[in-house]
Amino acid sequence: MRIVVDAMGGDHAPACVVSGVVEAVKELPVEITLVGIEAQVKKELSRHSYPEGRITVLHAAEVVDMEDNPLDVIRRKKNCSIVVGVNLLKQPGYDAFVSAGNTGALVAASTFYLRMIEGVDRPGIGLVIPQVSGCAFLIDVGANPDPKPEHIYQYGQMAAVYMQSVIGVANPTVGLINIGEEAGKGSGFDKQTYQLLQEKLPNFVGNVEPNKLFVGKADCLVCTGVVGNVIIKLSEGLMEAAGTVLKRGIMKDPLAMLGGLMMKGSLKGLKKHVDYSEYGGAPLLGVNGVVMKSHGRSSPKAIKNAIRAAMREVEHKVIDRMRTAVVS
Repeated sequence: MRIVVDAMGGDHAPACVVSGVVEAVKELPVEITLVGIEAQVKKELSRHSYPEGRITVLHAAEVVDMEDNPLDVIRRKKNCSIVVGVNLLKQPGYDAFVSAGNTGALVAASTFYLRMIEGVDRPGIGLVIPQVSGCAFLIDVGANPDPKPEHIYQYGQMAAVYMQSVIGVANPTVGLINIGEEAGKGSGFDKQTYQLLQEKLPNFVGNVEPNKLFVGKADCLVCTGVVGNVIIKLSEGLMEAAGTVLKRGIMKDPLAMLGGLMMKGSLKGLKKHVDYSEYGGAPLLGVNGVVMKSHGRSSPKAIKNAIRAAMREVEHKVIDRMRTAVVS
């Protein structure tokens, strides 16, 4: 399997990306094509040892900045790492693309060059999120800030395919994130979406309030891109703040320090369960190709796990299953 990786995407590219790719080829049965400014990428590769022939570099002279307008990227930066990487998926022998770069540019390039799966109008970025027991799939987390009810319905279909194929949930349920559980809650958009999902999705379980996202009420959680993006950023900030407050409290009290030492193993397990880097990337669903979006702050570990997640999506033929399962 060959995975294409955007070497120039992310806050700490290309160093963190290259380190993550090296970890991946050491642990996983994969070959990697790194796309980016060749001199910079090869300089970073020279700092590492890795299996010969498992990593190649493809030069892309331009870099997408986080401030770049997505449409300007596909019009004026056609030799950037995102556009070059996405286009490789149209050629035989390349199975998936992973990028920690500009989300808008990645969505625009993937939509424009790969086109949409029949029956899907807009792509959505999904994310595996931890729950009290197991995990759930949240979509959309930033690709489509102003969707129509039909788009949310399509997200529900794709999320169910992903959970069934990749995570192994036999009959995934779908819930709509809303301000209350009752069918009449929310805006006119929410009510229309609820009615559509209730009519067309046999596994729809109704509205899910935000305080129930992590307790397992639904296997798949659908929402607008704005709501999903706020959820993940709020959750990240809350976990970071809670960790800081907990550490500060432990350090002030000798008894608490002793208790912390005794709970060290459990706390490590908790941290691993909620750590985004453990889950890798967020799949961009709806386009005709496996595209994985990594966090802009991705560590080498997160890049490695994003590659692992892309491999799972390829192995389970998720795109083919979506082509069959998604209906208007």
